[in-house]
Amino acid sequence: MERKRRHEPDAGVFPRHATHTEIGGPFVRTVQHWIAGKATAGTADRTAPVFNPATGAQQAEVLLGSQADVGAAIAAAGEAFPEWSQTSLTKRAKVLFAFRELVNARAQEIAELITDEHGKVLSDALGEVQRGLEVVEFACGIPQLLKGEYSDQVSAGVDTYSFREPLGVVAGITPFNFPAMVPMWMFPVAIACGNTFVLKPSERDPSASLKLAELWREAGLPDGVFNVVHGDKVAVDTILDSPDVAAVSFVGSTPIARYIHQRGTANGKRVQALGGAKNHAIVLPDADVEFAADHLAAAAFGSAGERCMAISAAVAVGSAADAVVEAVNDRARAVRVGSGRDAASEMGPVVTREAQQRILGLIDAGESQGAKVTVDGRGFAVPGYEDGFFVGPTVLDRVTTEMDVYQQEIFGPVLSVVRSDDVDQAIALVNANPYGNGTAIFTSSGEAARRFQRGVHVGMIGINVPVPVPMAFYSFGGWKDSLFGDKHVHGPEGVSFYTRAKVVTARWPHVSHASDASFHFPTSK
Repeated sequence: MERKRRHEPDAGVFPRHATHTEIGGPFVRTVQHWIAGKATAGTADRTAPVFNPATGAQQAEVLLGSQADVGAAIAAAGEAFPEWSQTSLTKRAKVLFAFRELVNARAQEIAELITDEHGKVLSDALGEVQRGLEVVEFACGIPQLLKGEYSDQVSAGVDTYSFREPLGVVAGITPFNFPAMVPMWMFPVAIACGNTFVLKPSERDPSASLKLAELWREAGLPDGVFNVVHGDKVAVDTILDSPDVAAVSFVGSTPIARYIHQRGTANGKRVQALGGAKNHAIVLPDADVEFAADHLAAAAFGSAGERCMAISAAVAVGSAADAVVEAVNDRARAVRVGSGRDAASEMGPVVTREAQQRILGLIDAGESQGAKVTVDGRGFAVPGYEDGFFVGPTVLDRVTTEMDVYQQEIFGPVLSVVRSDDVDQAIALVNANPYGNGTAIFTSSGEAARRFQRGVHVGMIGINVPVPVPMAFYSFGGWKDSLFGDKHVHGPEGVSFYTRAKVVTARWPHVSHASDASFHFPTSK
């Protein structure tokens, strides 16, 4: 299809980093890269469509970066690194504070970009921006976070001290489900530590990352310290293979996380790769069923289930099972589903038509394999948005661990209910699952909760809290197939990931003292 391009005058956020393209009639935006402090089309000759999930219509196209485009972003970051890494901690913190104020002031604008491209409701998008801001606020304390240690007189006239230095050019490869928050889990800490950053966001919802780049420039960040390059596997592999990239952070599915970790570490990089999840919530007979059902529904259907911390499996223990299913069914039927721009909506569409069809296929498989569909979200349509990518809230009861709907990460508004005889069997079920991202328990028993938190092999645990995402001053990460690498993201482990330690042993001898040099291995005196 022939494409005709035209230039339009600057009139807001998009024209600063977008051209417009005519595809079969209406003009759509072309989302560009951000390299060395400005928008650029680069050399790419490939694009991908960006849809509005509520309407099903294409609203933009995003450039898919070539090896040359990614190389240009890495080179810009490399050129900026020497000066930025030597910038004082107080000046870095000042830029972080300015960025924080700008993001806070433009939160509504960023959230609208997210809603229009991801589909989540606006209130949820605003919550995403807020959780990202918390990491920026954490990074504003970088002078305190990079303090080293000092030991005086470890030997006669000898002192030892340590400090941490940035790695160099680092990269983030981030998913569609949190186009603002997950990048902000990475780049504020990396940049505060003195690194320069190349972000490869999801091509499904790319505009929020460019808005953040624009705000970095307004905050006074030097050109080249933060770069955005869009793309697919070509861009990812170029990052992983580049000898000029020191470290890579990734959030996405487990197969891709494994691939990122293997290829990145084979090329000598430091890698943290967060993978998929199958998050369980155990409901014990002593739990408040109404309270548990409220939170199960919110955790399963919020953001249409497209959260790596969504509850997708409820483990109903003993006599709690029937009451839990009935209460969750009531909540599922009551969820208000619609366009993310509609203030009355509690849940929007899923991100693409392909995602919608995959989720519907898994519901079909669960039913054919013996699960009971107690609330059916198939065939769901929103008046006025019949072409949108909607799947209604769905509950499947009597799911077993052999079923596809249990074994696969659905990433949609589907809650599977698995029945268990007691808490120990429920803990064993959680531990047998290959994922270990998040889990929760609903109970009024402190003893059961303590047994649960000590017994499950999972990185993040909620007690009467279904989505236990840690605050920014802790670190986020799972176990088993939910994490490849030994460092969690943001928080103290984020600072550790983006820096490396130096230890200095020093003496300043008096010129009149005789040398005590020896061929023996040095020991203290």
